[in-house]
Amino acid sequence: FQKHEFFVDMTCEGCSNAVTRVLQKLGGVNFDIDLPNKKVCIDSEHTVDTLLETLKKTGKNASYLGEK
Repeated sequence: FQKHEFFVDMTCEGCSNAVTRVLQKLGGVNFDIDLPNKKVCIDSEHTVDTLLETLKKTGKNASYLGEK
């Protein structure tokens, strides 16, 4: 599995809950959410594109930071 780090513009618990929801719906992911630093670290075999599309479903600004 690749570990990928993403920036997601999360400002509150509700934002991180939204991220959790979309990622759990996608399935096949292990992830850590770092709310203060607005980072989501995802361990998955999904492509970066798929993960980014999924994170964008939260309606938040999201971008790929690179492999961890």
